[in-house]
Amino acid sequence: MRRPRKSINQINVVPYIDVMLVLLVIFMVTAPLINPGVIELPSVGTHLTAPVAPLEIQVRTDQSLWLREGAAAPVRVSRDELIARVRDRQAKNPEQAVVIAADRAVRYEEVVRVLDLLQQKGVRKVGLLLRPQPS
Repeated sequence: MRRPRKSINQINVVPYIDVMLVLLVIFMVTAPLINPGVIELPSVGTHLTAPVAPLEIQVRTDQSLWLREGAAAPVRVSRDELIARVRDRQAKNPEQAVVIAADRAVRYEEVVRVLDLLQQKGVRKVGLLLRPQPS
């Protein structure tokens, strides 16, 4: 006559403890053998250059382009003149950044056209200028 099987409702944790102890020993033995990597921190030279103010390209609602260089007042420019001035400034200073500011009512398509034009002409370091909303 068969005995009914009794379900086992306990788990044997001894093998898990053995595995954990073996792993602990392995880590304790290998930890001192690992050489930490050498970190080469950048050094600051004696000649620090001040950051250059970015060139600001303004796209207005009438799709006109205006260029502001530093603190000067913006000047209306054509697309060809814009590219010539920006490339000239970046030739003199490769770190010269360019930002595009557009009126709120300007279609996004116009901003993308200006970005695309700058990219096609090889202008580097182009970004969008955002102004935070007043609280």
